[in-house]
Amino acid sequence: MAAMIRPASNLLYGVQDRPPLWITLLLGVQHIGIIAIGLIFPVVVVQEMGGSVADAARMVSISMIAAGIGVIAQALGRGPVGSGYLCPQLCGPSFLSASILAAKTGGLSLVFGMTALVGLFEMAFSRLVHRLRVLFPAEVTGLIVMMVGISVTGLAVRMFFGARAATPDLRQEEILVAVVTLAGMIGLNVWSRGRLKLFCILIGMGIGYGLAWLTGVLTPGQLARVHDSVWLASPLVGHPGWSFDAALAVPFLIAILCSTLKSVGDLTTCQKINDPEWKRPDMKRIGNGVMANSFGVISAGLLGGMGQSASSANVGLSVATGATSRVIAYAIGGLLFVLAFCPRLATVFAIMPAPVMGATLIFALSFMVVAGIQIIMSRMLDARKTFVVGISMIVGIGVDVAPEIFHTFPHWLQPVFHSSLSAATILAILLNLVFRIGIASKAGIELASGPQSSEQLFAFMQRQGGLWGARKEVIDKAAAAADEFLQAAREHALNQTSIRLETRFDEYRLELEFSYRGRVIEFPATRPEPRELLEDPAAMDRMAGYLVRRYADKVSASRHGEDCRVKLGFEH
Repeated sequence: MAAMIRPASNLLYGVQDRPPLWITLLLGVQHIGIIAIGLIFPVVVVQEMGGSVADAARMVSISMIAAGIGVIAQALGRGPVGSGYLCPQLCGPSFLSASILAAKTGGLSLVFGMTALVGLFEMAFSRLVHRLRVLFPAEVTGLIVMMVGISVTGLAVRMFFGARAATPDLRQEEILVAVVTLAGMIGLNVWSRGRLKLFCILIGMGIGYGLAWLTGVLTPGQLARVHDSVWLASPLVGHPGWSFDAALAVPFLIAILCSTLKSVGDLTTCQKINDPEWKRPDMKRIGNGVMANSFGVISAGLLGGMGQSASSANVGLSVATGATSRVIAYAIGGLLFVLAFCPRLATVFAIMPAPVMGATLIFALSFMVVAGIQIIMSRMLDARKTFVVGISMIVGIGVDVAPEIFHTFPHWLQPVFHSSLSAATILAILLNLVFRIGIASKAGIELASGPQSSEQLFAFMQRQGGLWGARKEVIDKAAAAADEFLQAAREHALNQTSIRLETRFDEYRLELEFSYRGRVIEFPATRPEPRELLEDPAAMDRMAGYLVRRYADKVSASRHGEDCRVKLGFEH
């Protein structure tokens, strides 16, 4: 399966490339810098239940092991597990609300038991994803990708400016660290080439750490934590066991559903950036990727970590650096395993200054927002699809802008409206299904002979293209081919009556069928010679057929008595 992935020319290291070992390791460290940001979530879960520092440290270490298992499984390119792409995992924010509720209700054993259980649900769901293509048209997957970046905006901005709930006043030192870090990353990415661009995040982080130390943002006490940490320690001790509670099934199922849908968007982005000829999501490969994600979730539940989700920020990092080689995934997984058993190295990431984290997030998520917009705009949008995208995005952003409104919703719905991403995603899927009502996969029009038929044709094709959500370039090409045929019919008297056009569409193909009474047209593969056009009257018919054939991917013509049919096929 992996061999079928085509390289993209704009990448320094494509998905099948093998960078040198030292570059692979440094790129792995760069990705772990972003993964480390998500390690704050298991700490929050333990703090909310009044647990100990040791419990938090153990949960963080196990979460790193689960993330390592997930990223390696994701990179596998053959068999039912793994999409074959570099799509790392981290502690999923969609699990935060449900995990806190479980921790307060039954302790960490309940968190781990419910996490493992819904991981099995995700594993089963992965076998159905490819059959649910209707749920994930381009505008829905593009919206998910875009909302991934928007949903993390609040966290990224707060970190960037060093804002804290307890002390809302901003510190100039932290703003300076954030601005210089982000400027360094952007400068290296935009104006440098080769390895400097490749390691723009890592170099920017290094600049941020150094400046944070010079300005006092990185305190001596934090540095002492690194010095006091031990080199080796096993987190695989002191497991509290597993427990289950049917009352928590709905919150955890909603959490895993949101996580899975987010993974669909992230894996779609991976496909798009690695394939310059990308047209639509490969749902079978995405299903295999969801299966790999379930390995990370189940591992977290069984070993004692937090539920894992595909990391959009890491996908954005791959876009920014131009390094999407899946070999990097093995380096990330190996380094995460090392860090899980080496508290001193892990602490280096644990003390990352908030402004450095914020700058890194803003840098990486910028690419995700733009990638989402590009996926949405790869299809024609009519009023129905505009409402799917617009309403879902507005409600999603509303969750962040006015969260108090959604706190009044039923308790079992709270996980859906816990984040703008989950709210927008689920609403988009529901609205997409509702607005599909009344859209037929077939449509026809009677085209009278005359100049006005071209206007009728183009208006019809634009309207249907918008209803179907088809790629604009395919609709334009089909309309041009159809108009070429209509002109040939008028100029060469091919038809004796009006022409009936029937169109059929699915996500993979657009077919046009013309029915008329008259003469059949030829569709030669080669252009008639100038001499033929001057000497043979029938050569003009062949010239018209050649022009039509130049647009279409497949052409056929048949005649039964005076009834003629011409079929044009276009790959979508």
